[in-house]
Amino acid sequence: MSGFDGYDDLMSKFGKYKTGKSCLYVKQLADVDLSILKSLIKKSIAHVSKQYERLRK
Repeated sequence: MSGFDGYDDLMSKFGKYKTGKSCLYVKQLADVDLSILKSLIKKSIAHVSKQYERLRK
């Protein structure tokens, strides 16, 4: 992940978790909303891909 800034709306619905600078810690998948996790992963991939695309130019 690129960090959690800008993901407040999703994180508020996510469930039980802890974060590091750019790490997401979950004890059990049953503690979180998997559809929110999928959204976070997709948004993170899109963000990182966009960042690297800019660097390649």
